[in-house]
Amino acid sequence: MAGIRYVRSEDAAQLAAIYAPVVRETAVSFEMEPPSPEEMARRIENVSRTYPWIVFEDGEGSVLGYAYAGVHRQRPAYHWSVETTVYLDADHRGQGLGKTLYTALLDLARDWGYANAYAGVALPNPASEALHASVGFSRIGVFPRVGFKFDQWHDVSWWYRPLTTGEAPRTTTQP
Repeated sequence: MAGIRYVRSEDAAQLAAIYAPVVRETAVSFEMEPPSPEEMARRIENVSRTYPWIVFEDGEGSVLGYAYAGVHRQRPAYHWSVETTVYLDADHRGQGLGKTLYTALLDLARDWGYANAYAGVALPNPASEALHASVGFSRIGVFPRVGFKFDQWHDVSWWYRPLTTGEAPRTTTQP
């Protein structure tokens, strides 16, 4: 059955295949070399212990996209804030799947006890900026010339979305 589910380590090869062309062909990711399926499995194991990571799977077992939250900053006071990301298979972009994944991820992050979501968008990327705005993020600034890839500097716009109102944070836990 098609739909959203939590990531599994067995998804690593499919996730690596989705992510590899983004790394190799675009400045959307500032990684220089695509991670291997083994490295992606390690990332899944490390991230999904503490933060939500989900995939959208079609009815035949193929992963069409994924989204996850991760650490925003290391110091303890940042604990309730997450950095988020979503990646889609190239053949499934522009069909609403990113919004579906992002909406589910943000709901899960809130349910797990996180209070704020942040996202960076390498510029120019009007599709990603439109996606972030469509799920309630607000653009809060731009880091100029923050990344250097493909022999040029790239700006990154930063986006913010509250996951809770002004109440004090609660302990973050996986439901």
